[in-house]
Amino acid sequence: MAVVLGTNGGFVAAAPTADPAGSVLDIDTTAWATKHVAPAGATKVTEIGVYIDNATEAADIDVGIYSHDAINDKPDVLLGSATIAKGTGAGWKVKTGLNIAITPGATYWIAAQVDDTATTTQGNYSTGGIYLHRKHAQTSLTNPWGETTWPNSGIVAAIYAVYTTAVGTNMKINIGDTFKDVDSLKINIGGAWKDVTKVQQNIGGVWKDVFG
Repeated sequence: MAVVLGTNGGFVAAAPTADPAGSVLDIDTTAWATKHVAPAGATKVTEIGVYIDNATEAADIDVGIYSHDAINDKPDVLLGSATIAKGTGAGWKVKTGLNIAITPGATYWIAAQVDDTATTTQGNYSTGGIYLHRKHAQTSLTNPWGETTWPNSGIVAAIYAVYTTAVGTNMKINIGDTFKDVDSLKINIGGAWKDVTKVQQNIGGVWKDVFG
C-alpha cells in the first residue's frame, strides 16, 4: 500500500483507517504541509488527520489548513487549526468537528506539526503528490507560514482533510428583481445553527422532496 491522493492523503470524502504503509520521515519538532486543490463542490473541511508510524512519547500535534502563496508556491495564511494529543501509540491522529471554509478549485496546503519527543516520531509519505514543504525546529503551526526549510516536489504525506459539499436546495430567492440560488437552509436548535438536509412538500396527499 502507499499514501494515495484522495484516499489517505490530501482532500478526501471519507477518513482513512488503514496503515498507509508508505515510506517514513522524521516529523517531531517539524511542521510540514502538502499542496492540494479543493475538489469540485467542496465548501468546508470538517476533519484533519495525520498518520504516526511509530510508538513514541506523548506530545501535542497541531493540524491546519493554509491558503496558497502563488508567487512563491508555498503555504501562506493559516485559515484554521486545532491541537490534538498524539498519545503514545502509532496510528491515525484525528481532529473532528472543524469548520474551515474552502473554495472548490482553489489551492490549499494541509499541514501538521508534532512537538518534540525523546524518541524520534515518524510519519508516512509516498511519491505522487504536488509539493511538500517542511520547517524544522517548530513548536507550532506559524501564521503566516514564513520561510521553508526543505521543499520537495512530487511527494504526498499521510495528512488528510475530510471535506463536505454544499447542500443543494433547488430553491431561489428574489433579491433586487434577480433570482439567486439558495445554497442551504439552517435551523436554530438549542442555540446552534444546524443544516437542513431534507425538505418535503405535501401535494395531493403525497409527500414530495423539495431537496435532500
